[in-house]
Amino acid sequence: MSRSKATLFELRSGAIDAVHLVVKTPDFAALAEALQQRFDAAPEFFAGEAVAIDLRRLADDAALPLDELAALLRRLRMRPFGVVAQAAQQVWAGASDLPLLDSRDVGRDPRKPADPAEAASAPATTPADESPRAEPQVAAMPSIAAATPAAREPALATLPTVLIDRPLRSGQRVYSPGDLIVQGVVSFGAEVMAEGHVHIYGALRGRALAGARGNTTARIYCTSFEPELVAIAGIYRTAEQDLPAGVRGQPAIVRLQGEQLLIEPLALK
Repeated sequence: MSRSKATLFELRSGAIDAVHLVVKTPDFAALAEALQQRFDAAPEFFAGEAVAIDLRRLADDAALPLDELAALLRRLRMRPFGVVAQAAQQVWAGASDLPLLDSRDVGRDPRKPADPAEAASAPATTPADESPRAEPQVAAMPSIAAATPAAREPALATLPTVLIDRPLRSGQRVYSPGDLIVQGVVSFGAEVMAEGHVHIYGALRGRALAGARGNTTARIYCTSFEPELVAIAGIYRTAEQDLPAGVRGQPAIVRLQGEQLLIEPLALK
């Protein structure tokens, strides 16, 4: 066999964007009940999602039956693939069947609540395809574990804005490494995601996610608010949760205050 034959595969470091289940209680029964209630209300929203179980909000001496939690997530149609833990938690967390992962929240200490005053720097990604058929480019990121503040790429203000000048139909997904502007309806079953702000000049009936890399100052602006789901910096709210008075079907703004999404009327005059 020739020694110059091309290698058919490589093993290299990398990072994959995934949903983090941030656990805030060591009470497994209470956690299981809350998860069941959330996913009973919106069974399709996270179906098939890869999930990392994030233990860093727990006290160092707390413990959870991680294999039972993983089994529960699978029953809820999610796909747990690893555990993120502080150094002091890794002894008991590493005893589960799930591997330990290295992850870093962009721009915040995972032990502290999100601060809306923080402006997180976001690593650059490949420019998004402006076609509404473009899939979110979230699987080919620079290694989060290796990133340092000095090494990060330019902030969101220097990243391109993606403009979509047509309606988005069910099943279409668009991702922007900066801000995202949609001039049209985001239909039920469609999804828009941006590392910066999301502006929708039309009805939002699908999903809108801003601050996709942890930017807690990102916002969602919409001229007709009827969403399946909205999220900022990983904090989600689904349509099954009651909306504030005066925002359904009306212009609205979504912003993050601490770890709570605030949805408020948007004055256009």
